[in-house]
Amino acid sequence: MTTLRAGVIGWPIAHSKSPVLHGYWLRHYGIDGSYERIPVEPGTLPAFIADLRTNGMRGVNVTLPHKVAVMDLVDDVAPEAQAIGAVNTIVVQPGGRLRGSNTDAFGFLENLKSGAPDTNFFSGPMVVLGAGGAARAVVHALAEFGTVRIANRDPAKSQWFVERFGRNVKAVPWEQRAEALRGASLLVNTTSLGMSGHPPLDIALDALPVRALVHDIVYAPLETDLLRRAMARGNPVVDGLGMLLHQARPGFSAWFGRDPEVTPELRAAVLAT
Repeated sequence: MTTLRAGVIGWPIAHSKSPVLHGYWLRHYGIDGSYERIPVEPGTLPAFIADLRTNGMRGVNVTLPHKVAVMDLVDDVAPEAQAIGAVNTIVVQPGGRLRGSNTDAFGFLENLKSGAPDTNFFSGPMVVLGAGGAARAVVHALAEFGTVRIANRDPAKSQWFVERFGRNVKAVPWEQRAEALRGASLLVNTTSLGMSGHPPLDIALDALPVRALVHDIVYAPLETDLLRRAMARGNPVVDGLGMLLHQARPGFSAWFGRDPEVTPELRAAVLAT
């Protein structure tokens, strides 16, 4: 009989790669556990969370569209989740208390550190393109290390980041995104531009220093046009798959009692699905 159970909730949920990576770790470490996709319609979220307190599961990951709504349904929300404004991981604690956290900022930084260990991407201004949910985690992670220039097609959303994350964050008009790269040590694309089925990301890289790290959180395709162009001019680059893999580590550790490693074999297993 399986003793440790966890999963991921969302609507829809069939596309989630989380069961693949957690399943890989369970097998690799010989842990008697399971991790499953759990479809939860928005109207049934409160009932599911109430049941989670007593149904024997160790916890769940949370994906769209529940990341914000679930914040009001758990007992404790970790500081980073409060700052980002979303929960992606729930751990069932003794007595059935539920603690919600957000591991996206952790996953983002761990991906950069492991993908470009010899690059000092905090040495100058950091440029973030986009102002959606993923950008919140990225800006939260970066703002404590230096100036973050954020550019988005909707200037009101960029200004929200300035007000939310403080004086280290500067809003840049979308039309000036290429100029904002001058002197930068890091460029991060958090938009859907360049993703399979979406328009390409239109940005000239001429002003970007060649030492600057370029990161695209998109992992379909794994090598986006932005990363190809950056590599062609000599910039170090990091793809987006590692963020998905590293953000899963804290949840796995809490549910299954083992801090898992992100390895080439894990990457290959997830890419094969």
